[in-house]
Amino acid sequence: MELKFYKYQGTGNDFILIDSRQQNIEDPFLFNKLCDRHFGIGADGIVLIQNDNDDEYKSDFYMKYYNSDGKESTMCGNGGRCAISFANQLGIYKKNKIHFRAIDGYHDGFIIRNNNKDLISINLLNVNKNTIKLHSKYVFLNTGSPHHILFVEDIKEKNVYKEGKKIRFKNPYLEKGVNVNFVKILENNTLQVRTYERGVEDETLSCGTGVVASVIASCETNKIKVGEILVQTLGGKLWVTLTKTKNEYKNITLTGNVKFIFKGSILV
Repeated sequence: MELKFYKYQGTGNDFILIDSRQQNIEDPFLFNKLCDRHFGIGADGIVLIQNDNDDEYKSDFYMKYYNSDGKESTMCGNGGRCAISFANQLGIYKKNKIHFRAIDGYHDGFIIRNNNKDLISINLLNVNKNTIKLHSKYVFLNTGSPHHILFVEDIKEKNVYKEGKKIRFKNPYLEKGVNVNFVKILENNTLQVRTYERGVEDETLSCGTGVVASVIASCETNKIKVGEILVQTLGGKLWVTLTKTKNEYKNITLTGNVKFIFKGSILV
């Protein structure tokens, strides 16, 4: 069988996107093979665009996400931004925004025209403050995916693979694992973030939900101010905006560059 695919990247976080509305393919072994950078196409994950069977909110599509290990995973922020761009390429993007559903709920996406470069923005779900766990050495919270946040000064020297892997597989994360983010606070409401991603089992150039989790953890510990925050990742710049109420963080948006790399087909 010939499988058509599209390759996208959002600040270096790269994905294979498949229009699965007419041809439903869900094969973990195949997805793992496709993501292999030596024997497949190569990617951090797989994004499927499917028809949404839940008509309650009339979403434009359902986004299903698989990590490069072939396992279905939780929400992926950069994957969602790439899905928005892909939906536009497929002609699904019909209005000034796109409305879609993922494993954690409903999201809105926007394409921002900026000096001939498209910036893709996605709204993430509100985060209840009661779910944020502040510890003496780290912060834990869930922004669609679970994140362990460590504040460091020597971020450039960190062995993210070695240290992240150690945390990802230890208590209390043994059952489902966790993404591990190393965060340095810079001047002017700016962060630098490096992330070890579960499912990829390595450092990625960028992690969307990890960037948002790092921003919220920084706000909750009073290291930065709520508003628009610039985040520097190995793959480029991302901007996070959010508001803070007594009980939650809301109006959370993640914005950054998305690039269509190539399309092709592969025999599977």
